Amino acid sequence: MTLHSASRRSAFRIATAFAAAATLAACAGNERPTADLAAAQVNTIGVNSYLWRAALDAVSFAPLLQADSAGGVIVTDWYSNPANPGERVKLTVSVLDTDLRADALRVAASRQVTQGGGWVEAPVQAATVQKLEDIILTKARELRREAMPS
Repeated sequence: MTLHSASRRSAFRIATAFAAAATLAACAGNERPTADLAAAQVNTIGVNSYLWRAALDAVSFAPLLQADSAGGVIVTDWYSNPANPGERVKLTVSVLDTDLRADALRVAASRQVTQGGGWVEAPVQAATVQKLEDIILTKARELRREAMPS
């Protein structure tokens, strides 16, 4: 055996060892527990992700003006139900905390009706706002249940 062939064999062994180590490292990176990944996703926004997703779902019937997940604010544009074109509503949903709690959610609604060819402010029933909050909270709890491992 010559010095040159021994050197090539040694270089081949080193290259093979590095390739094996790189392959194992790549495999290990793909085996992250899903719980860790889910936790990281929850922390990528500034508020409770279940409340946030439920709130977006609940107001999806209206066009969005603003959706700030860091601040937890969703603002819709005016929406008129085709069945009642003389009335329109605008919603602001605020998710106030990272915990899934009833007091971490606030909904505000504005309502206008047509009068004399223009839009004028009209009262919003408190029960309407409460109903929307209940819908969001119920959906958020459902999303959380679905995400929990069995």
